[in-house]
Amino acid sequence: AVRLRVREALRAREPAEEVRVQGWIRSVRSQKEVLFLHINDGSSLENLQVVADPSLENRDLTFGSAVEVQGKLVKSPHRMQNMELQAKTIRVVGPCDIWSFPLKMKQRQPLEYVRQFPHLRCRNNTLGSLLRIRSEATAAIHSFFQDNGYMHIHTPIITSNDCEGAGELFQVETSSEARDSADKTHFFNVPAFLTVSGQLHLEVMAGAFTHVFTFGPTFRAENSQSRRHLAEFYMVEAELSFTESLQDIMQVMEDLFKTVTSTVLSKCPRDVELFHKYVAPAQKVIQNFSFHSYLRDSFYFYCRISYSEAVEILKQASQSFTLKPEWGCDLQKEHEKYLVKHCGDIPVFVINYPYDLKPFYMRDNEDGPQHTVAAVDLLVPGIGELCGGSLREERLPFLESRLQRLGLTDAYQWYLDLRKFGSAPHGGFGMGFERYLQYILGVDNIKDVIPFPRFSHSCLL
Repeated sequence: AVRLRVREALRAREPAEEVRVQGWIRSVRSQKEVLFLHINDGSSLENLQVVADPSLENRDLTFGSAVEVQGKLVKSPHRMQNMELQAKTIRVVGPCDIWSFPLKMKQRQPLEYVRQFPHLRCRNNTLGSLLRIRSEATAAIHSFFQDNGYMHIHTPIITSNDCEGAGELFQVETSSEARDSADKTHFFNVPAFLTVSGQLHLEVMAGAFTHVFTFGPTFRAENSQSRRHLAEFYMVEAELSFTESLQDIMQVMEDLFKTVTSTVLSKCPRDVELFHKYVAPAQKVIQNFSFHSYLRDSFYFYCRISYSEAVEILKQASQSFTLKPEWGCDLQKEHEKYLVKHCGDIPVFVINYPYDLKPFYMRDNEDGPQHTVAAVDLLVPGIGELCGGSLREERLPFLESRLQRLGLTDAYQWYLDLRKFGSAPHGGFGMGFERYLQYILGVDNIKDVIPFPRFSHSCLL
């Protein structure tokens, strides 16, 4: 028998005599003359209906059981489905005790309930849809960069660099180092941390390859108990050499977003619809701005304002903010969400941030008296900042002066070498993958867009 995935069986155009489908039972309905099963193998939100003789029924055919069904694939008489499987044999591969199984048949459990079972929650429809969307979005990101001539770089996960400069680092120690704090020796001879960004390593590669990107895990030691933060998340980062325009960086951000989102919408329409219909109906992300036309219309898609303009808009706002907006202060999430709403609930590029707000590697605009750098943040409805990038400071004297003022010259001598030997103007950006998923799906809690929630005693991962 030819093995078919559920998705393949549902999309089949012609009947097939001998097929084999493996998966898990989602529902069981036994009648006097016929037995109905719905099975799913994770390849599709839709289940495949199995029609069988009641003589094939046994006590292990329960919700959640793993089964293998062999039979004939035929056209379904029902309008809501294309094909169904007429079973000849049903083999229970792994029974499931429905009384102790925490997920129940035909019940829509809230995500708060499902989070209690991190080792089982992937069997829930909502999390299954999320994982299919993540998979397609991941593939689309890689395809976008490959199709546009970028080289994929695996940047280190353990590093001595604090790229963001915020100090939100997880330090890496051996178990013996952790036990003996008096021992000052380090496994790597220097303090090592889980990476917060692959950007600095990408800049190394951008000195030999004009277009590079990385897509991997990053870590931030900030309060991950909130609905907005994760201790571990995935970051898409890219660097472009031989560019002197912030517009070039913004264009790649825009093209990446449009391409990946179009792919997800075309390949996972039912999965995305599930989120907009049942998980986040109040958000109505795609419905609100006619998403397909939104993706096509470049002029309508983005608003562009400077940081100084943003501060003036916030100062003139009729609403009050927890943190008063002042020039030179970082924009808070409440500020970002107001700016997006003020501009018509469309994505907003904010450019040219204060020099003292940003890390040492951002390019000095040499403007005054309000000293700024060529930095950009992309703000989106409901989320705030989605992408952040800048032109990098490629001029050796400027970089040396700033590192000296910050007392970082010795630590970043290697970074200065990049400017001594064939330096070229370049820039780049990073996009939080989970925030992107939050945005297109309208999910409020970022923990609902990751495969596994934070470490739980009930799931030794």
